[in-house]
Amino acid sequence: MAWRGKGFSSRPRTVILVGTYPPRECGIATFTRDLAMGIESADRSVKCFVIAVDDGKGYRYPPEVVGVIPEGDPAAYVRTARWVNRSDFDMVCIQHEFGIFGGDEGEFILDFLAELDKPVVTTLHTILPNPKPSQRRIIRALVSRSDATVVMLGEGRKILREVYNLDVSRTHVIHHGVPVFPNGDREEAKRRLGLEGRLVLSTFGLISEGKGIEYMILAMPQVVRRFPNAIYLVVGETHPKIKALYGERYREELERLVKALGLEKHVRFENRYLPLEDLILYLTATDVYVTPYLNPQQATSGTLAYAIGAGRACVSTPYLYAKEMLGDGRGALAEFRSPKSLARRVIEVLSNPALKARMEREALELGLRMTWPEVGRQYLELFEEVLAEREAASYQPSVAEDLPFEVDLKGRRGPSRPPTSP
Repeated sequence: MAWRGKGFSSRPRTVILVGTYPPRECGIATFTRDLAMGIESADRSVKCFVIAVDDGKGYRYPPEVVGVIPEGDPAAYVRTARWVNRSDFDMVCIQHEFGIFGGDEGEFILDFLAELDKPVVTTLHTILPNPKPSQRRIIRALVSRSDATVVMLGEGRKILREVYNLDVSRTHVIHHGVPVFPNGDREEAKRRLGLEGRLVLSTFGLISEGKGIEYMILAMPQVVRRFPNAIYLVVGETHPKIKALYGERYREELERLVKALGLEKHVRFENRYLPLEDLILYLTATDVYVTPYLNPQQATSGTLAYAIGAGRACVSTPYLYAKEMLGDGRGALAEFRSPKSLARRVIEVLSNPALKARMEREALELGLRMTWPEVGRQYLELFEEVLAEREAASYQPSVAEDLPFEVDLKGRRGPSRPPTSP
């Protein structure tokens, strides 16, 4: 390897991301797309491409998708890794979630990593504090085989160290990214949605039983008694995997609950996957964003990140991500599976304009550090660090030909001079 001199750049020119990708409708797909855009916006000379993990639904992917891995085909992971090794891509970035890769707990991704020679950074979207043995094995292998790992919480590093017994010196905390939200007018957004004069609570995202939406619906009678103009918006379609297994059973149960409680004028369902423009509109109209989720171990939430980025007052159950992001009074935490606690927290925020304004201000301050261009910049800095370490590890100069100075047998160096003839 030729000597490049002090201060050489190890910034990648091409990055290949591995994960699900739109038009597939899932949170990882959205994250992968937004991260690619964030990286490119941070440095226009860097280009991102994608290998999409595919569930066989016949998606028509955009041009940046240069490869597809059928999720249940173990040989495809190996073939794809070999293809990446032969390619000119500088960096691989894997988006890991247990549910998107094939095999037991998604273990096929380890076949990809075992075959891969390129530098790789893996983003861990789920870090379970109480993993099954197979889950623990997979996370340990992912971290050990990656040049660096990204988590979205400081608590994530702690769990990797204490539960998984891993060295976290190469594990970095980078926030879940959020769009750059315009400074929209809340009342105008409400007017556009037909919600003039209403106090708007909302939850958005792919709907499944783990979201705990029934507990917020059960909290609404108490909220409505105090604020008769309150309305709770449940925005998003049923998660495709849940829908394939159980149809619309959960949504229909929620709708029956609304009817039984006489809340038809106070709970509204928007049963569709929202494009970003519509999502921004709903968040702009929101007075209090609610995540009544049921899993205490949930280590990230794209929807809560977006609400923080939009500068919204948030009420949430205390799962891992919410506890860290809404700590220090940035939001309000309610008990799990407790309509009474959810109602009390929502009423507390709506009853205290100064408290609500402070939460919104502090959320927005954090959100400005979470925009996709800023997150993309942090990923690029990590990629540079990884490439520099790889380059340093492989650099074995010839003293006679490559170094701009001479080295004597004791390791001291002197000024460079032309070689002498024998």
